[in-house]
Amino acid sequence: MVDQPAPTLPELIDMQIRTSGPMSVASYMALCLTHPTKGYYKSDDPLGIKGDFVTAPEISQMFGELIGFFFVNLWQQMGSPKAFTLLELGPGRGTLMADMLRVACRAEGFRDALDLRLFETNPALIAEQNARLEPYEPKWIDSFDKVGQGPLLVVANEFFDALPIRQFVRMDDGWHERVVGLTDGQRSFGLNPTPIPATAMPEAVANAETNSVFEVGLASGEVMKRLAAIISTQGGAILAIDYGYARTQTGETLQGVRRHQYADVLDAPGETDLSAHVDFEALGNVAANAGLAVQPLATQGQFLTRLGINERARALSAANPASADDIATAKARLVAPEQMGNLFKAFCAASPGLLPQGFSP
Repeated sequence: MVDQPAPTLPELIDMQIRTSGPMSVASYMALCLTHPTKGYYKSDDPLGIKGDFVTAPEISQMFGELIGFFFVNLWQQMGSPKAFTLLELGPGRGTLMADMLRVACRAEGFRDALDLRLFETNPALIAEQNARLEPYEPKWIDSFDKVGQGPLLVVANEFFDALPIRQFVRMDDGWHERVVGLTDGQRSFGLNPTPIPATAMPEAVANAETNSVFEVGLASGEVMKRLAAIISTQGGAILAIDYGYARTQTGETLQGVRRHQYADVLDAPGETDLSAHVDFEALGNVAANAGLAVQPLATQGQFLTRLGINERARALSAANPASADDIATAKARLVAPEQMGNLFKAFCAASPGLLPQGFSP
């Protein structure tokens, strides 16, 4: 008997649809990104020039250095506790954390107090993270129950945008959930025929026009709820930098990227990065309900400028005159409004009484 090859992820998804019917957009995203063996984030390193996207820490060391300063300042405001957890969600190659700790560990007592945790499941990325961060004795976790008992400081750069979303479309008879099904054997979008109760939708979209799309990040809300509950008890803060919008609103933002180009989200499951804009108002409401103080949302450009990126760029250029042009280009990419400066936002929720730097009073 000839062994049959294991089904590919597209085949598994299509089989599930044929067996169980159309699936929600959230279920589709979860399979595409985090299937235990075939999901996008379980495969090879997706970052960098050879991957599908480049993140801010890969653009310049200044990004991580300033965030390292940000967390040292918070740690000092908390009274420089002798033990605390620093947790990164989705640490990529470990570049951000390496740049952060190179700066942060210069503060007296910070390194001795540090308990570094990394929320990551990709074996290839874990190996890269370990190569960069081994001196700091990192621990990898797959559950927020494993963050320790002391104050908790969390950083999440381009993490929430990759969590599954549900999509709803406004029709004449109400809101219908968008689903992924098969049409003539090809994956396609459709709508659940049963409308959901109008009371289930937030007031902000109550008067949306027909054909409007509303995206709900239930997974993002659950992550924020669990972390905010820990921080409200143990003290600390969460800093999230991502692309998104300040107020809950309608709009379709789900997108696919492959090899640095936009791609059809229904094409090549497991090989395409899927993401959607983050609803920061919704995250802020979850954090506030847990008792945290939510800072006014800042653009990435505002946040990095307030932390001193202009001064850091000048110092780097003075020390490396031959690289001055590259440093200026990298800084512009991070803060210029027409590049990443306005598209990406900085969000912070912290224990009441703390004054996170980089945010307006």
